Amino acid sequence: MKNKRQIFICVIMAGFLLCGCTALEKKQQAGAAVELKGHYLYRSTLDSLTLGLSPEDSTRVEQQYTSQWAKDILLYENAKSRTNSAIERLVEDYRRTLYTHAYEEYLVERRMPKGVADSTVEQMYRHMPDRFVLDESIVKGMLVVVPSDARKIDKLRGWLARQEMDAIEKYAYQNAKSYELFDDQWRTTTELLNLIPLDRTEIENRLKSQNQIETSDSLRTYILQVVDKHLKGERMPMDYARPQIEKIVLNQRQVEFLQKERERLYNEAIQDGTIKFYK
Repeated sequence: MKNKRQIFICVIMAGFLLCGCTALEKKQQAGAAVELKGHYLYRSTLDSLTLGLSPEDSTRVEQQYTSQWAKDILLYENAKSRTNSAIERLVEDYRRTLYTHAYEEYLVERRMPKGVADSTVEQMYRHMPDRFVLDESIVKGMLVVVPSDARKIDKLRGWLARQEMDAIEKYAYQNAKSYELFDDQWRTTTELLNLIPLDRTEIENRLKSQNQIETSDSLRTYILQVVDKHLKGERMPMDYARPQIEKIVLNQRQVEFLQKERERLYNEAIQDGTIKFYK
């Protein structure tokens, strides 16, 4: 009698499992256009690809997409059936690396301080002089571009040399093709190449001895007035070096922060018994 009852219970449980599997399969099949080895291509996907197409084009697109989808699935399933433990380990290692990297990015973004104190910047700038050397010249100044036949260019040269801003701005407003004032920010030689028709070597050479650099093409005259400069090979000014210093500091801080986080997780695992050591 007892054996019959156990058999009856097993039959009932098997029925529930079978019904559950059938329901899941029906749910997966709902809306499916193609099934291949447990993978489903849904009608909604095909419809989104053929939206607005003629019936002939829709049929062609569906056939091409379905064919490619099936080939990809068959290749994947065939490869999976012939894989070995080494590949599985590589896949698992890659998965773990992706998860770890994403979590570390989350921690750094949410919990690591991002500000760098002025004193930290100044200290690194003083103690690492050879690290912050210019590989191209940088300047602060202003650039006026005028037609080559513009009036009073001689006066403009003098105003620029004396930095008489009211006169410069009035002249530029009336005559200039373009006028750029960058006396509060550094421009590199590379950036100047986009503003005036000189090559890199000529700009670098003229910056060594000139604070007003002028050149012309067939239509325009370009006058660059330099108000501050640091030449290639010189030490960067601290305000120019600051972004690099902040990046170095934050990279070092990130390494230390993540090392501490790993150590914290390890110590917590030991304390709460998550990690077990066997002798």
